[in-house]
Amino acid sequence: MDINAISTQIDLDIQGVHSSEGLEEFRLKYLGRKGVIAELTSTIPSLSKDERAAFGQQVNSLKNRLLALVEDKQKTLSVQSENTTYTSFDIGMPGIAQGLGHLHPVTQITDEICSIFSRLGFSIVDGPEIETEYNNFTGLNIPLEHPSREAFDTFYLKDYAKLLLRSHTSPVQVRAMQERKPPLAIVVPGRVYRPDAVDASHSFMFHQIEGFMVDAGIKFSDLKGVLEKFAKAIFGNTINMRFRPHFFPFTEPSAEVDISCIICKGKGCSVCGRKGWLEILGSGMIHPHVFKHVGIDAKKYTGFAFGLGVERIAMLKYGINDIRLFFENDLRFLKQF
Repeated sequence: MDINAISTQIDLDIQGVHSSEGLEEFRLKYLGRKGVIAELTSTIPSLSKDERAAFGQQVNSLKNRLLALVEDKQKTLSVQSENTTYTSFDIGMPGIAQGLGHLHPVTQITDEICSIFSRLGFSIVDGPEIETEYNNFTGLNIPLEHPSREAFDTFYLKDYAKLLLRSHTSPVQVRAMQERKPPLAIVVPGRVYRPDAVDASHSFMFHQIEGFMVDAGIKFSDLKGVLEKFAKAIFGNTINMRFRPHFFPFTEPSAEVDISCIICKGKGCSVCGRKGWLEILGSGMIHPHVFKHVGIDAKKYTGFAFGLGVERIAMLKYGINDIRLFFENDLRFLKQF
């Protein structure tokens, strides 16, 4: 093989290399295991002794020259790549700002409510969304045959007859009173599930906050004082409150809590149905049967409990008329909060 001819061809080939891929092809052609240099080296044993030394030196010199050419070309391509990176866009153009996310309005209200009760001395406790039938119903004085059970009915898990998606956060009341001894002051935020038809005021999934306090000598007046502090912290000090008798299976006596309409200031408008009042939560003194189920002496301890829907509080606070807006992920709605 004519080394001079090969050297000339190398010069032509290296000039045609303009990319890293092209350089790799060039390297394999001449320096690869089956390349030109390997082929030249394999012919050395067939030469006479006098020819071997001279030809070997020529091949070695050609190889070193190839290595130098590859290294130089690699540096050139690297510099060209850097120049392209820095000059392929106009650094004088304004950037495209990335929008910053923020907490969902339901999360904001949940955090605000929990913060209020935390300042009143309540602990924040979480619980599982998949509950036992006992904790969701029986432990809360809602036996199987109780007519009020229908209002708290929920989704059962297939193949697990005694497990269900909790229909309220009250099962954590049962769990906490079984695991801890009074005095207790706890609020429980979380998702709950009920097979309700979805409309402007109902959803099969929504958020609730349960709160309860247990100790010796807890009275209904303590409940009223705590809820008044909460309501005025959320809706402002100018509101009025009222308690209406109601029935809940897990409290006795029980009461619905209303505030004066924050829109019309109690005069009557379309938001409050011309009544001047807005219902915000249910409450009452913990039923002795609940204490019996969790092993607390009802003769020694008393307590109160309350439950509120987070979406309802948010709707009243922000004047939102459709609960579905919270779950549609429409940024036009969410950006307002």
